[in-house]
Amino acid sequence: MLIDSHCHLDFYTEPGELQAVIDRASAAGVERLLAIGIGDGPGTMHRALEIANEHPHIYASAGIHPQEAHQATPESLAKLETLIQQEKCIALGEIGLDYYHVENPDVPTQQAAFIAQMQIAANARKPILIHCRTSELATPAAKARYGEADAERDLLALIAEHWHPHGIPGVMHCFSGDLGHARRSLDLGFYLSFAGNLTYPKAQGIRDAAAFAPADCILIETDAPFLAPIPHRGQRNEPALVVHTAAFLAELRGISADALADLTTANFRRLFPTVA
Repeated sequence: MLIDSHCHLDFYTEPGELQAVIDRASAAGVERLLAIGIGDGPGTMHRALEIANEHPHIYASAGIHPQEAHQATPESLAKLETLIQQEKCIALGEIGLDYYHVENPDVPTQQAAFIAQMQIAANARKPILIHCRTSELATPAAKARYGEADAERDLLALIAEHWHPHGIPGVMHCFSGDLGHARRSLDLGFYLSFAGNLTYPKAQGIRDAAAFAPADCILIETDAPFLAPIPHRGQRNEPALVVHTAAFLAELRGISADALADLTTANFRRLFPTVA
């Protein structure tokens, strides 16, 4: 059995599309899905939980993405507090920092939203799912706007101060850092979740981290409908395609695909013990 630890199911909006995506995942042996509840902003972050409540094998998160950090109003945070208390809402996220686009909120706004959401998750005793784009990949305009600010450095510092003391684990979603980032994330109690970009030719740093990470700290995901793995790169991604990332990661680590499936499933269930 495989588990897609991060997919945006509420992005499949065409008539019949969502059910077809879910059915193809089941046919491919992807038997559990974590639907990410960021919507297109806080006003729709409940949609993933609605999907989860309609399907016994689907679970949900809820959170305010850093690109919408300016919408982390008291009302939105109160809504998030309500959602995270629901049984099938097993995580808070994806949350974090993103200095990649020039139109993203400013650094203080992003950091304030991140800290507030970590506190909500800590109060609920539920893991957080982290989004972080490394600043060296930012657009030139964003680099000019954000200056010396570094998303990865700031993120890890805030986690160390505001999250790590609570002793609750979390997930570095779509891990895209290097070996140093991996070590620091693991030291802070985070799992590393690998997506389709692991299979891309220029992703040697991610592959180094995937080979290095302890066996009990790895997960797999699609980030669907984004980041389809090779041989489907450039196409619309979906949870069924996590089998390609799993096979690639298994070969990278020198184990069988079945062993990788068993390993990542066990890790997911340890992280989220209420998952059947």
